[in-house]
Amino acid sequence: MSAFQRIALVHYHEIGLKGKNRSRFEERLRRNLEFLLAAYPLVTIHRISGRLIVFFKEGTGQREAFDCAQFIASVPGVARVSCGFKCARDIDEMTACAIEAMGEAGDPATFKVSARRSHTDFPIHSMDMNRLIGARLCEAYPQAKVRMADPDVTVGIEVVQNASYVYCMSMRGVGGLAVGSSGTLLALLSSGIDSPVALWRCARRGAICHAVHFSGRPQTSDASEYLVDDIARVLERSGCIGKVFVVAFGDYQREIALSCPPSLRIILYRRLMLRIAEQLARRVGAKALITGESLGQVASQTLENLCATDEVVSLPVFRPLIGNDKLEIINEAQRIGTYEISSQDAPDCCTLFMPRSPATHANLAEVRKAEEAYPYDEWIAEICASAEVHEYRNPALPLHSLH
Repeated sequence: MSAFQRIALVHYHEIGLKGKNRSRFEERLRRNLEFLLAAYPLVTIHRISGRLIVFFKEGTGQREAFDCAQFIASVPGVARVSCGFKCARDIDEMTACAIEAMGEAGDPATFKVSARRSHTDFPIHSMDMNRLIGARLCEAYPQAKVRMADPDVTVGIEVVQNASYVYCMSMRGVGGLAVGSSGTLLALLSSGIDSPVALWRCARRGAICHAVHFSGRPQTSDASEYLVDDIARVLERSGCIGKVFVVAFGDYQREIALSCPPSLRIILYRRLMLRIAEQLARRVGAKALITGESLGQVASQTLENLCATDEVVSLPVFRPLIGNDKLEIINEAQRIGTYEISSQDAPDCCTLFMPRSPATHANLAEVRKAEEAYPYDEWIAEICASAEVHEYRNPALPLHSLH
């Protein structure tokens, strides 16, 4: 057991640029981490000198602390996480702490010491700390050589007002802003690869993201609904999703498919979906919609068709993936952990009653004419009233607050 208290230093970047609003963003991130880390052996989380510091319970092992730090790195708003120890503002204690920290970093061939003091009342300058502690580390680990450029391990030492923090293990976070700091959005969430990535990107920018899933039920099975729940569980881990509305859309698609020109089916489906999404968005206070569309990726995603679908709503429609190709989207889905789920086949509304030759350059006059045959106001009211609500743990929302 270590003689020093284990800690994790949470570094952020964009929050540090927020000027007079900075404390609000810092507190939002602190509260999010406190909520999401409930299962880990923590004592508390404090704000200190432009950082958040996570204090682990006495007896917490290296593996537990490292696993927690890896999780912290996945939380929006976190730029970097460093695992280490807290010790007194005493050069001998800091040296002993650095020796222990470097021992846990494996068997590095090269290292450097990077010390800084946030308060000038500490009598030893940063360069002198680098030299003194570096010399003792060379004695403790004679196989390790000092190298200032690209060493195997950097021993970080931060001296603050009442303590020092020493660490060797650091990892990059996902960056962005803390969920709950940028308003509320509603995403159209399928069981496919693209839309979960689009939702995650907006959550990473600080938005509280709810979603609506259009199931092909009862014309198809409900398999896609289970996959969407699995996807939501992945996004829930880092606090990136709130509520998911599940809509049984198959019968309404069938009614459209029976009488509209086949080439316009997809456009009419999408226009109805956006109308429904807008109504549900207003129910949760969302100020915009999110879709996973990428320009030109499929027939419904040409510029003309995107404009034709946007016409029916007054809320902005955000498309975070608009300039990405499929390989880029797949790579990001793999990083956030949704790709394997989204790769499973499941019939849903996206594959139901698809025409052989969909329109790629929709004529708005023809689209509007085709829609006159359908009781859209009645349908939208029915669909919104019967939507099933699934709630997920989100640090910026009270659980079970909306039905």
